[in-house]
Amino acid sequence: MHPETHLALHHTRAAELHASAAAHRLATSAAGHPRALRARLGWTLVEVGLRLATPEPAALAPSS
Repeated sequence: MHPETHLALHHTRAAELHASAAAHRLATSAAGHPRALRARLGWTLVEVGLRLATPEPAALAPSS
């Protein structure tokens, strides 16, 4: 392959990759931070698990 043709193809591919990276970066910034959602969901699951594992207050009260 002629060196100038190879270089032109390389520049075209690099431009496509840069455009793809920019589009991905834009899409991820618009969607918000996924780790924040994961952390919120995780703590919600922990809270639900603790509620399920804790006995009800009526079961702790002595019967008269």
